Amino acid sequence: MRSRVGPWHARRPVPTLLRGIYLPRGTDAAAFAMATYGIPLLVLATTDSAALTGLAFALEWVPRVGAFAFAGTLVDRHGTTAVLRLASAGRALVVLAAAFILPTQAVGLGATVTVMLLAASTGILTECSYIAVETAGGVAARQADAHAHRVQSVLLGIDQVATLFGPAVAGLLLQWVGAAGMLTVIAVFSLLTSVLAPRQYLRARPAEPQPVVKGLHTGWSTLRSLPALGWLVTGLTVSNLTVGLLQAATPVIIVKQLGHSTADVGLIWSVAAVASLIAVALCRRSMDRFGLWPVGAVSATIAASACLAVSFTDTYGSYLTLIAAVMAGEGGMTVVLRTLRSRLIPTQVFGATLSLTILLLLLPFPLAGVLVATVPPAQLGHVITICAALQALGLFAAFARLRTTPALRTSFA
Repeated sequence: MRSRVGPWHARRPVPTLLRGIYLPRGTDAAAFAMATYGIPLLVLATTDSAALTGLAFALEWVPRVGAFAFAGTLVDRHGTTAVLRLASAGRALVVLAAAFILPTQAVGLGATVTVMLLAASTGILTECSYIAVETAGGVAARQADAHAHRVQSVLLGIDQVATLFGPAVAGLLLQWVGAAGMLTVIAVFSLLTSVLAPRQYLRARPAEPQPVVKGLHTGWSTLRSLPALGWLVTGLTVSNLTVGLLQAATPVIIVKQLGHSTADVGLIWSVAAVASLIAVALCRRSMDRFGLWPVGAVSATIAASACLAVSFTDTYGSYLTLIAAVMAGEGGMTVVLRTLRSRLIPTQVFGATLSLTILLLLLPFPLAGVLVATVPPAQLGHVITICAALQALGLFAAFARLRTTPALRTSFA
């Protein structure tokens, strides 16, 4: 089968889903998961400071949020291949540099500056590569037509498998072989992503140069024209403040308050990934029968209820169980979001609109890091309760508004 989307690519075979989408998505997701969950653990192990751990989480996510202001425009202009290769190679170089520098420094200002710069720089590069693979996945889902939710389920499953192994591997490596070993493994996955990046087929013709502001305006205009997607993004943005707070606070709660190791922190997110994988599989079958809205509403209820209960637990086992329930609910809602996004966003503005939606969804994460950095560890439970209440209200309002939306009530049977 030949690609027909442009004369410059007319004779090149279209990559298979496995080679063209799933493999690079898998290696990038592995690097993403290890960096996202491992670097805050590295900061805590290096500085032994809850405040600096929260600050590092914010520094990791602020550049990621900023990257979405231009990453989508870059993908629309240059295609997924160039963005994915350069961003992945850049991330490999950054983490390798940190792996060589950290062992030469004693604990103090130099090591602290190094891990903070590592968090910020990997944040930018990771989100650029993520936008590239997510755009490719969106196109593949659109081409699947009525089976778009199945492609999105596979992509989300890849992400969750990476989350299953990434945090646990990062925690174990950090505990047993140190920072250099963990960072080297992240670099290996990054280099594999750069090598596996396919010759993609997303550009029909060379795009005209488009300023970043114009790209954001294009995404905003598209989102406003799609009220169903807008309401869902709004509800999930409110929800993500609580999810981000739990991600930022978990190393502090588990290591500082409950007295467990960094490997135990990674185990929590790995178990949560198993729960999310099961939820994704169940949601895929349920959507075939019942449609998007019922599955999304049930997932939202599970996530909000578990978040409300987290602040009242004081044992490792119950904390692990509730985080797993939170991520299971999040997994179901993410399948709904990705399916709706791939069906509704026009192809020619997909990158810009995707960037804007993810930008909105990630805005709460830096705020969550700031909260952990400024709130005393003993008071984190109260902050989590307040944010969980806001999450419940936000999700209820969003799904109540979407109850009669045809796009969310469609069954794929």
